[in-house]
Amino acid sequence: MLTDPLSAVFGALADPTRRAILARLATGEASVTELAAPFAMSLPAVSKHLKMLERAGLISRRREAQWRPCRLAPEALQEATEWLDAYRRFWDESLDNLAEYLERAQSGERAQSEEKKQ
Repeated sequence: MLTDPLSAVFGALADPTRRAILARLATGEASVTELAAPFAMSLPAVSKHLKMLERAGLISRRREAQWRPCRLAPEALQEATEWLDAYRRFWDESLDNLAEYLERAQSGERAQSEEKKQ
């Protein structure tokens, strides 16, 4: 069982079915039946996906008589976004440094080539 919230979020996002469910919920609330419609799986299987999303804090469910609408809870993605942003900044800086290095190296090669021609 995943213990920390970040692991729970990434674990939930690891499955394409759960990502598709989140994409659908980004357009508004939906029932389990509505969420299950595009998938070739049983309602209990979809319910298992929803439980994992709910445990990760990515969705919330409430009861309205017989209807249990699900809704997106995007605030749970905040910690994951912050974690990913730190690595995005690292790689952006690293790639910028590499581009600068390659540009300097190519400029040096061009200068040496011009000197040889003269």
